[in-house]
Amino acid sequence: MKDAARQQFRLAPHVSGAVSVKPKDFEQLGQVEGQNEYDAWSASREAGDALQVGDLLESEDGRLRICKFVGFEPAEWVLPEPKHAAEPEPAPQSTTA
Repeated sequence: MKDAARQQFRLAPHVSGAVSVKPKDFEQLGQVEGQNEYDAWSASREAGDALQVGDLLESEDGRLRICKFVGFEPAEWVLPEPKHAAEPEPAPQSTTA
């Protein structure tokens, strides 16, 4: 998680359920192997690059888990709505008498 987003995340109240995360708040910094998120956390810690609160782990099948103070919880990407091109307004019709 990028530092600015991490500070907001750390200060936010704890909520239950899947955490909605925005791709713009994250950057991929590497990979860590593990049988589960706690095994991956331990491996990253032993490698000297411990996961921090707000960091995401993505499994091979695409499931996301976010590191929180209380452990790992489910997360899901929130993708922005695609911007639709504004339709041009119809030109005013002139009437001739």
